[in-house]
Amino acid sequence: MVQSVFEIKKNIINPRKIARVYLRVSTEEQDLRRQERIIEDARAAGCYIAAVYREKASGARPDRPELMRMISDLQPGELIIAEKMDRISRLPLADADQLVQSIRQRGAKLSVPGLVDLSEVVSESEGIARIVLEAMQDMLLRLSLQMAREDYEDRRERQKQGIENAKASGRYKGRKPNVKIHEQIIALRRSGSSILETARQLGCSPSHVKKISVKYRKTNIEPL
Repeated sequence: MVQSVFEIKKNIINPRKIARVYLRVSTEEQDLRRQERIIEDARAAGCYIAAVYREKASGARPDRPELMRMISDLQPGELIIAEKMDRISRLPLADADQLVQSIRQRGAKLSVPGLVDLSEVVSESEGIARIVLEAMQDMLLRLSLQMAREDYEDRRERQKQGIENAKASGRYKGRKPNVKIHEQIIALRRSGSSILETARQLGCSPSHVKKISVKYRKTNIEPL
């Protein structure tokens, strides 16, 4: 049986912590609902959920609107909870380090399965022991971020090879558009929502909203 996030984190999460939950999938077609179990898992572990941020964008993008909004909302002492490290970042290590630093500058920290939290042990330590533990924590975090990036690159390479093989055999037809999302984008834009507001409501990227809006204007007389 697969362990729940609660079972994995029950000995790590401080029951008095305030948490912000980040849910992410890479494409418009994917569903975020599977990840929502971590909300109740976090509550069961004693966390107060200040907000939930839902995003449909690649983890290799540093400019994800909901991620940026979450970081700007962070308060000192809060947790960011995610299903896995790759939900937070699939960025190259240098960019991932900057992302983590922006979280730390807000006085917050990450809480994800696979990332061992030594902060309480560090706070009770002094001298050389404290320095060693802090170095270990940073090393474990960087290792987790690097593994998320390498997994992304491996997936991209396999996808590229699959597309090339499909093209060679005449089977490649490209990705099908998500008609439902396109209709929702047009409806919101026609009702007066801005590109950023539309992206936030639908959990997609501003660039995707802009692309669909431009395509609509080219094929329709009625303006957005």
